[in-house]
Amino acid sequence: MVMDIFKAMAIFIRVVDTGSLTAAAAECDLSPTMVGNHLQALEDRLGTRLINRTTRRQNLTEFGKAYYERCIEILDLVGDADALALETQTSPKGRLRVTASATFGTERLIPALADYTARYPKVDLDVVITDTVVDLAEDGFEAAIRLGNLQGSDLIARPLAPYRLMICAAPSYLAKRGEPRRPEDLAQHNCLAYTYSSRSEWRSAQASWRMTGPEGEISVPISGRMQVDSAQGLRQAALAGMGIVMLPEIMLSKDIEDGLLVRLLPGYTPPIRPLNLIYLRDHRMSPKLRSFVDFVVERFSLKS
Repeated sequence: MVMDIFKAMAIFIRVVDTGSLTAAAAECDLSPTMVGNHLQALEDRLGTRLINRTTRRQNLTEFGKAYYERCIEILDLVGDADALALETQTSPKGRLRVTASATFGTERLIPALADYTARYPKVDLDVVITDTVVDLAEDGFEAAIRLGNLQGSDLIARPLAPYRLMICAAPSYLAKRGEPRRPEDLAQHNCLAYTYSSRSEWRSAQASWRMTGPEGEISVPISGRMQVDSAQGLRQAALAGMGIVMLPEIMLSKDIEDGLLVRLLPGYTPPIRPLNLIYLRDHRMSPKLRSFVDFVVERFSLKS
């Protein structure tokens, strides 16, 4: 077997270095007879003698000298390979392919990855920003940050801080159309809707906006002259005064702070959507994936 050959090579080296079978046996914790058997088996396999042995001394043959040097090289390479395997198992390293929803990925994940890459310089990232629901196994992703509820028993989900929405419009729009005071007033406004992917669980939400207020949860029909399949596109439309939008708080908070947008219906809370970091259920999680999971949970987990 291959491992027997490596062991025989190692014993042969010890015999040469110590100068005798007895001394080599003591270092290898074997009997002199067992050391001799390993050496004989190695010579039989090679079909030539490695050491000329007498009762008083031993000398390497010409082939034995060359083989001794080669054995040292081979066992050094084996040691290097073992060290590399150990490092791979314990140190985050290699290419990590992950995906995240468009808004969270752009607004939160990408800026945070500057800290991740500084912390783990041997990990190369392949990040796909998309609202399309991917299949981790089929599409070759190791982790995903996804809106909605977990589907599939082969996945593990780590909950992150929920996705909060808010309703906003630009001052220029409100100057022309007035500010809605109640949810029902939205029916008289140009509400710009997000066009969800056909694979999204939110795809049926375009025709109405749900929110919770003093009277509980309500659903308000909306209509508008434009739908957009991009949250950033909707934000730009709102900034241009084209209508009212319901978009993630993480995207609009700076615009509100700067006075570019105005938060509407503050007494009503749009749906809070679950956000999860998911990955395949694998008992042999790689160090690079574990480092990413720990980083994302640390940075974006639910706050107490």
